[in-house]
Amino acid sequence: MIEQVRAAGAHQTPLHLRGGGSKDFHGSLPQGERLDTRDWHGVVSHEPTELVVTVRAGTPLAELEAVLAEKNQCLPFEPPHFGPGATVGGMVAAGLSGPARASVGAVRDYVLGLQLINGRAEHLVFGGQVMKNVAGYDISRLMVGAWGTLGVITEVSLKVLPVAPAEATLRFELGQAEALRRLHAWGGQPLPLNASCWVHDAGVDTLYVRLRGAVAAVEAACRSMGGERQDNARAAADWAACRDQTLPWFTAGPSAGLDLWRLSLPATTPVLALPGGVAPPLVEWHGALRWVQAAPGHAQALHDAARQAGGSASLFRAHSADAASAAASFDPLPAGLQAIHERLRQSFDPAGIFNPGRMAWQR
Repeated sequence: MIEQVRAAGAHQTPLHLRGGGSKDFHGSLPQGERLDTRDWHGVVSHEPTELVVTVRAGTPLAELEAVLAEKNQCLPFEPPHFGPGATVGGMVAAGLSGPARASVGAVRDYVLGLQLINGRAEHLVFGGQVMKNVAGYDISRLMVGAWGTLGVITEVSLKVLPVAPAEATLRFELGQAEALRRLHAWGGQPLPLNASCWVHDAGVDTLYVRLRGAVAAVEAACRSMGGERQDNARAAADWAACRDQTLPWFTAGPSAGLDLWRLSLPATTPVLALPGGVAPPLVEWHGALRWVQAAPGHAQALHDAARQAGGSASLFRAHSADAASAAASFDPLPAGLQAIHERLRQSFDPAGIFNPGRMAWQR
């Protein structure tokens, strides 16, 4: 990989960094010579008693999860796969977290260190394998969500956690406003809330809440919160489908010509006023994440609605490949942040060879 990066930098040839390609749908797919990370795979080390695993970037995410499961451990932020080819490097580069994110933290909160090839073909090491990394800039976490625009991730050290002793999913038939009210009230109580999903599907408004933690805490919460307790095996499959966007609510949009939008809002935001003709959202993260299916013509209205609520909107998945563009995908950055992004790119990738066009700020 280093030789490929060195040659690309010398000739200013764009490189398309790619693992399993499970997230190619997001943003504008960069052009250029493909740099495939999948040959660089394998678990380097796993210290179960230290709750640390070090793994090469091309390792299939499913393989890493299986290794952790053998020791009754997990990636608590539940990274989405979006397909069988998802890799660990893609997980870090995308920085996407699943249903438990609001309760346990995001991908970046679990990255202890990583190795990276920059645009000068230098193989750099950042961070380490302990939580107390406080020297200098936190470059490791800077790479989370950079979508490969700053360098080629080759190896990552991650904090992992034991699987919770107990789990339960509760179902409530509630409108969106009442569901948000209850989630906010429960959030102020000592309850083992782990994930939530409110959805209007098949004509029914339903809130699902997942509890994880000690057996006594989960059982006490089930008694105090009420609702209809779900079968754990079936609920686990549904939460995985929510994570990977294979629920019927998600799959119905593309065939209807609708784009999928991701609205990140303050969790206490009330029911959002959506443009006329737009169906109710699917709400996760106790109100902080709202997925909206809308026709392309509603893009500006969604950006405006999210901004007025103190959040942001991004086009997550266009209904067709022809409809996707980085410019339309993300809210424009303020001038100050734009300048910081540009300086970072110049520092890590002065020739601009990594995934050009993948992010809206790349010009």
